[in-house]
Amino acid sequence: MDTRRSKAWVVGGALLLGTFGLGCASKRYVGDEVSKSSAASERRINEVESQVETAQSKLRDHDTRITELDRSTRAALERAQAAGKLAEGKFIYSLVLSDDAVKFPTNRFALSKEAESRLSEFADKLKSENKNVYLEIQGHTDSVGAPGLNYRLGVERAEAVRRYLNKQGIALNRMSTISYGKEEPVAPNKTKEGRSKNRRVVVIVLA
Repeated sequence: MDTRRSKAWVVGGALLLGTFGLGCASKRYVGDEVSKSSAASERRINEVESQVETAQSKLRDHDTRITELDRSTRAALERAQAAGKLAEGKFIYSLVLSDDAVKFPTNRFALSKEAESRLSEFADKLKSENKNVYLEIQGHTDSVGAPGLNYRLGVERAEAVRRYLNKQGIALNRMSTISYGKEEPVAPNKTKEGRSKNRRVVVIVLA
């Protein structure tokens, strides 16, 4: 009897120890899995935070570039974005055709040979380097004459440039025109030199 009782105690003790051992192993396993899950979650959180920081940095850079642009260029970007014409809202560069270089006389909009030469070179550059761009062509005048006349003159100068670029192979749907008339001078209109600089067409190249 005593022998059977002793064996029972031994077997019971072994089972108890086994159960205790399994319980400890289970706790270690659960702890390991929780640690792994926490580490994975932390990695995912860090990845998301990094992506957010990158996006915010790009947005800040974009806002800074826009702030640094002059008023008419910022307006061109906003108009193009509103019309869905831009992929990135990015300003590339601009071409200025002023009376100093291409001879826009007072009350005239016809392109001179100098202007056509500049525009031909410009069109070649677009076709070879910047194919998928959008152009806003801005017409400007000096302060001589009535506001309405200056506005129409600005339109005619911008349209003359648009038509010529189209003949050089630039698609019409990638260009728009706007007239500022005399409202955006780059030099004082009190001098002959200042007025000649204000008689100009500006081509804004956007991507």
